[in-house]
Amino acid sequence: MCGIFGVYNLPGDAHAFRQRALFLSKKLRHRGPDWSGCTVAGNHILCHERLAIVGVESGAQPLTNDDETLILSVNGEIYNHKALRKLCPEGTNFKTQSDCEVILHLYKHMGAEVVKHLDGMFSWVLLDTKKNRILAARDPIGITTLYQGWNSKQPGTLYFASELKALNEECDRIIAFPPGHIFDSETGETTRYFQPTWWDGEKIPANPVDYKLIRESLEKAVRKRLMSEVPYGVLLSGGLDSSLIASIAARETQKMIDGTVPLNKDGDDVDESAVDSWPRLHSFSIGLEGSPDLAAARVAADFLKTVHHEYTFTVQDGLDAIADVVYHLETYDVTTIRASTPMYLLSRKIKAMGVKMVLSGEGADEIFGGYLYFHAAPSAADLHTETVSRVKNLHYADCLRANKSTMAWGVEARVPFLDKSFLEVAMNVDPKDKMSFKGKMEKHILRKAFDTSDDPTAQPYLPDSILWRQKEQFSDGVGYSWIDSLKDTALAKVSDETFAKAADRWPKDTPQTKEAYWYREVFERWFPQDACTESVVRWIPRGDWGCPADPSGRAQKVHDSAYEKKA
Repeated sequence: MCGIFGVYNLPGDAHAFRQRALFLSKKLRHRGPDWSGCTVAGNHILCHERLAIVGVESGAQPLTNDDETLILSVNGEIYNHKALRKLCPEGTNFKTQSDCEVILHLYKHMGAEVVKHLDGMFSWVLLDTKKNRILAARDPIGITTLYQGWNSKQPGTLYFASELKALNEECDRIIAFPPGHIFDSETGETTRYFQPTWWDGEKIPANPVDYKLIRESLEKAVRKRLMSEVPYGVLLSGGLDSSLIASIAARETQKMIDGTVPLNKDGDDVDESAVDSWPRLHSFSIGLEGSPDLAAARVAADFLKTVHHEYTFTVQDGLDAIADVVYHLETYDVTTIRASTPMYLLSRKIKAMGVKMVLSGEGADEIFGGYLYFHAAPSAADLHTETVSRVKNLHYADCLRANKSTMAWGVEARVPFLDKSFLEVAMNVDPKDKMSFKGKMEKHILRKAFDTSDDPTAQPYLPDSILWRQKEQFSDGVGYSWIDSLKDTALAKVSDETFAKAADRWPKDTPQTKEAYWYREVFERWFPQDACTESVVRWIPRGDWGCPADPSGRAQKVHDSAYEKKA
């Protein structure tokens, strides 16, 4: 991934704005420390901060076609770029080995329809100087981040950037660009191009569980995400989701080493170049000393024979990082900040080792109803509707966390569970099979899909202690005292008198706890403009299901270490 910044239809001389654009783009350089680029065309300007992972030596951006009438700035990865190159007319001149260049050439022949053919995670802005046209698009689920801004004093001017911090000084209205959508200046409209069969949450699927299909679809999703020319690893918390991704990645990495990687449906080999420089899969975990996640990750890593790197942090380390985490995450959501802080600290360690890409397990809880509050779902239909809603809003929560916590240090996180094809399978399973209750653990069908206990000849994916481990939200699993310390710190920082005036200070989205008040105050320090709050959405469990408002998994009655059980 990278950082992109663009302005369309500046009212004055775009060349005069160039230095200002470079300054704003520099605010994104943590996302792309490898190279910077800037292209001015007419009264438009595109900038790029590059993290080189594919086409390392030749993929500097913004990219242009032969006559430089098309200019493209991309953040992300296009996994099917080799197959898409075959759709380009014979004789098409590819200037680079970048997986993103194919967007330029296909746009020339199919226009905005190109976005429907992309399989990957991406946000991009494409300028067609002949038509004075700009397109902006974001991947189906919002794994990558993209913001759009306007300045009321510059009607007709549009701003785009990977992060809020590049826009908040220029724009008086900023939105999170909607995932699965494309903006076209020819029509002035932003339309949804992503049209999966499961999108309507009121339409309840009835497909029986196909465990083999779930397993094979996830394996394919992991395999395609090993496209890399640089060393990669896996984030391993010891929970089900990250451990499954690590298990599959370990198997696929071994296949690359053995030279037995299967061809994909388009006949393209998986890129094996990264394995040459770092042949064993590396895994990374973090937690407070003695935390549940560190212990479980150790078990998983030993079983998978990864080169495992375990890092401990102190509560003070985490508290010291809160202001920086809010700056990089650009949110005041309690759940996101709690979970992002350990991930932010871990990403710094990972980058120090020279790793630029990691696989992560985000998305499974939303897809399979894995959060413990799903135990309280009144019915299967309610559960399904909630899972669809959670997946649609991942870009405000876990996708935002995974992207910005890692990219704060120039590390790219890839999330196989959010693969389009895997979603098409998993989101169409009869929700009755996703229901959790006493005797049936959350994400049962995912666990069952990778349970080989009924086949003594099969190589197990994970030990039973990991495969059937209860859900721990990351902010809990790193050590229960982490959240407790955050709450205690907030109590000390925010007086009763100050908290009583929260609604006066913030009538919209008023903080409901002192912890939330603290984060909102820090957010306002970094982003004082009113325009900055429109893109923030808070993550809370379903109160109408009788769930506590505290987003911690331990706040749910079914948790083995629930607060009320410890009282």
